[in-house]
Amino acid sequence: IASPQRLQVVQPNLFKSYGKKTSFHGKIETIRCFECNTLVREVLDQGPSSCSWSGNSTSSCSSAANEEKATVVLVVDGGGSQRCALLGDILASMVKDCGWSGVVMNGYIRDSKAINEMDVGIKALGTHPLKSSKDHQHSMGSKRGIHVSFGGVEFVPGHYLYSDEDGIIVSERDLSLDNVVV
Repeated sequence: IASPQRLQVVQPNLFKSYGKKTSFHGKIETIRCFECNTLVREVLDQGPSSCSWSGNSTSSCSSAANEEKATVVLVVDGGGSQRCALLGDILASMVKDCGWSGVVMNGYIRDSKAINEMDVGIKALGTHPLKSSKDHQHSMGSKRGIHVSFGGVEFVPGHYLYSDEDGIIVSERDLSLDNVVV
């Protein structure tokens, strides 16, 4: 982004919303994985305070749940694979329990009926009935805290994401009203 004032808008209607939380926002943490959700589980369990830009990688969900909830969105680039789901009801419950603001998934989810009953915000390409691989070979290419691009947007760890019923925008800086100087 050439200007901190400039917003990036994710391709409209690319993602479907899951969970009762229709809007969410926060600093971005990223994962790139392909058909294996081992790193997704690990990062969700560590909680938002373990983000790559936070300088703290030793946190766990149990300690994060006792802290003030961080406002962090997990952005998962699953390569848009249509061969399996990267997130189901168990991982969705970790989103809520561990204090994540929401998840944007360039991939598919499963257990949508259960997830839609949860107080979570998840954007995904759609649903798929098959679980992802838990194979160590698949997870070797997974990375955390890197720039990822999909939907016409570059997601950078530490930048900000805002998601609601109308779509998703990304900004270099916090656009929250609490941070506006009058």
